[in-house]
Amino acid sequence: MTRYEQLLEELPASPKTWLVTGVAGFIGSNLLETLLKLDQHIIGLDNFVTGHQRNLDEVQSLVTADQWARFQFIEGDIRNLDDCNKACEGVDYVLHQAALGSVPRSINDPITTNATNIDGFLNMLVAARDAKVQSFTYAASSSTYGDHPGLPKVEDVIGRPLSPYAVTKYVNELYADVFAKTYGFQTIGLRYFNVFGRRQDPEGAYAAVIPKWTAAMIKGEDVFINGDGETSRDFCYIDNTVQMNLLAATAMSTDARNQVYNVALGDRTTLNQLFCAIQLALEMNGTKYRKAPNYSDFRAGDVRHSQADVSKAISLLGYKPKYIIEDGIAKAMPWYISFAKALGKV
Repeated sequence: MTRYEQLLEELPASPKTWLVTGVAGFIGSNLLETLLKLDQHIIGLDNFVTGHQRNLDEVQSLVTADQWARFQFIEGDIRNLDDCNKACEGVDYVLHQAALGSVPRSINDPITTNATNIDGFLNMLVAARDAKVQSFTYAASSSTYGDHPGLPKVEDVIGRPLSPYAVTKYVNELYADVFAKTYGFQTIGLRYFNVFGRRQDPEGAYAAVIPKWTAAMIKGEDVFINGDGETSRDFCYIDNTVQMNLLAATAMSTDARNQVYNVALGDRTTLNQLFCAIQLALEMNGTKYRKAPNYSDFRAGDVRHSQADVSKAISLLGYKPKYIIEDGIAKAMPWYISFAKALGKV
């Protein structure tokens, strides 16, 4: 039995109170769903800037009435310290997901990105420290590796940031480390590598590549690839990411705390390979897409290749990724198709 499998058996017998910030977002709502199904008590904080009420409504439809009654929602903003203090009251574990993501968004609006991702993060650190929570796990980012060319990416070796977003995520790690040294408040940072899956928004200017392409292909529209298509990423299915959050939050070993970990599969997929994988998954679900992709300029702030070394997470947290990219796309595809139908796009 893996550590995660053991944890899934243990948690329902000993319910805790969890705070999930960004609870109406993609990752936050998946954490909410998993924790409610494990009969935990959840406080959720969101301002609906990038999150959606429909994500909360979908989670409600997937759990029992008794489980949903364990969820308390606070509409608030991490840039407001009072909201953070209120959300942290009586909490055992914090899963801090709230942030303004997207490299292009940060380039277009660095001030708002900074206010949310740095000021908001500091507010959450202070509130969680003062509330004496048992653990604080936060969403870091693979963008922290910046211009360092080495592959696979190892946590202790980073380069210089290539975007305002990357700067904010690196500052989060610096603040977390200083809080451990100054206040004895230890945290765990999770450097996400291209997480994808159900409830990832396919709409908007800053949509991630998998939901964006999938939505376009469902509608029969053109797909645009930045560069020559040989840019590669380590795509990580959402269930692997949920696993890492729960393992990190409940980690008791002192060696495992006050660390950052890669959250990924430990593999690399090119954009050309990704296009073919989505095309195949759609066909397996009855949707044929025959257009060739269109190639455009490389995107500012992007790195050429990214792949994680996940050995640290395996050894210190017991991480064991369950889904490879093809499995994740196949598992998520019915949701993408259903979402498109709900919007009247097919």
